[in-house]
Amino acid sequence: MPTSSASTTDSARPAASGGVQSLERAFDLLERMADAGGEVGLSELSASSGLPLPTIHRLMRTLVACGYVRQQPNRRYALGPRLIRLGESASRLLGTWARPYLARLVEETGETANMALLDGDEIVYVAQVPSKHSMRMFTEVGRRVLPHSTGVGKALLAGFPPQEVRALLGRTGMPAATDRTITTPEGFLAALEEVRRQGYAIDDNEQEIGVRCLAVPVPDAPTAAAVSISGPAGRVTESATERIVPVLQEIARELSEALANPGGGPAA
Repeated sequence: MPTSSASTTDSARPAASGGVQSLERAFDLLERMADAGGEVGLSELSASSGLPLPTIHRLMRTLVACGYVRQQPNRRYALGPRLIRLGESASRLLGTWARPYLARLVEETGETANMALLDGDEIVYVAQVPSKHSMRMFTEVGRRVLPHSTGVGKALLAGFPPQEVRALLGRTGMPAATDRTITTPEGFLAALEEVRRQGYAIDDNEQEIGVRCLAVPVPDAPTAAAVSISGPAGRVTESATERIVPVLQEIARELSEALANPGGGPAA
């Protein structure tokens, strides 16, 4: 049977995943733009993606028309403002998806469980499930803090190159929240090396006196994310840390797998 001309166009050609190839390419270009800092030229996109310039130009023209990309006066392309609304909605949903995993953390550790993202230069808490203890920690969802005084901040920045960490600290400063807060770049970089060595981060009275926090990154998350537990220093002791960290790491892995599941459930 003859094939219709529409089925052989770039927009209708099936991708290897069974989807539409042009959609996969468009989203791949958006992610490459984000990885490059949000602004690129067509030749850079062609070199990194392996796609021919005419194909990239056609896709970018469509993304510009939709508002997801904008062309700068210097002829380079930047991520567009319509992506902001999508990102904000996705961030809220990320916290919703994480809640069952945080609830398990509470059940298995007894302490308040949190999920946080790196948003620009700040840590933002997107989900929390409180401990059932009468004495428990509480962090308001949506709260923003600087990374250098938090366990989640250490867990997230441990995966960044030292020069990027120094640049971030230069932008934010390192104010002391308590007398235990790390306030020098060298001290913080040494703490990140310890995080990489032991596989988890600790906030030991550094954000709030009397509170200890244990945190691990969510591996391969679509955006830099970490999960943590926090509780009174008298409960989150060294022996408790040995018990809690494997639970944190396992639940972070399970959450990572859930977030990587295309469509978040069975195929339609």
